[in-house]
Amino acid sequence: MLRAAGVGVGDEVVVPAFGNVEVAEAVALAGALPIFADVDPVTYCLAPDTVESAVTSRTAAVVVVHRFGRRADIARLHAVGQRHGLLVLEQGESEAPYDEIAQRRERAAYLDAKLKGVRTPDGGDGHTYQQYVVRVPGNGRPDRDAFARALRSRGVDCRVPVKTPVHRLPEFRRCVSLPQTELAADETLALPVNATLTKREMQRVVSACNALGGLLQPAF
Repeated sequence: MLRAAGVGVGDEVVVPAFGNVEVAEAVALAGALPIFADVDPVTYCLAPDTVESAVTSRTAAVVVVHRFGRRADIARLHAVGQRHGLLVLEQGESEAPYDEIAQRRERAAYLDAKLKGVRTPDGGDGHTYQQYVVRVPGNGRPDRDAFARALRSRGVDCRVPVKTPVHRLPEFRRCVSLPQTELAADETLALPVNATLTKREMQRVVSACNALGGLLQPAF
C-alpha cells in the first residue's frame, strides 16, 4: 500500500505507537522510517495535534488506525495532511453485523451503569465496542496487572490490549515523549463485552471488578 503510493527510502511516515507493530513494520518494509505520534486519551487513535508536531520536511504520509471500535478524528487528520501535502491512509477494524454491534452496545451500557472504581470508555462517535477498554487508575502498570490477575482468578476473561507500545520495542526504540501512549499502555484493560455473554456472566464481571476497589487506591 505504501510502496504503491510512492512512499519509500528517505521518507518518514507518522504512525501510532499504541497498537500493533505491523503498521511500523509495513513502513520499514517500504524503506521508510516510522515516526511515532501520541494518541488521544479518549479514542486511543492518533491525536491530530501530535501528528502535526511530528511532521518534518521528510514526512510523506500518516497511517491512521481506528482502535477498539472508536474512529480517529479523521477530518482533522485529513486537514493536517492537506496543510502539509501528506498522504493520509486509514487502517480500519473488521466490521461486525449490525445485530452484533447492537448487542455489544447493550452490554457496554450495562457495564457503564454498574462498574465502580474503573474509568469506563467514552461511548461517543458511534462506538462499536470491538473491545470494552477501561482504565485502572492507581500506580499504573503494577496496579493494572494485579487487577487483571485478580479478575482472572474470579473467572473473568480480561486482557491487556497493548502490552508494549511500539516505540519501546527493541527494533523500533525511539527516545520520544508520548505521555498519553505510555499512560494508556500502563492503565488500560479490556473487559469482555461480546454478544454471546449472558446476563449472569455480565453480573460476574461487575461483581468481580467492584469487589477489587481496594487495589485501585494509590500507594504512598
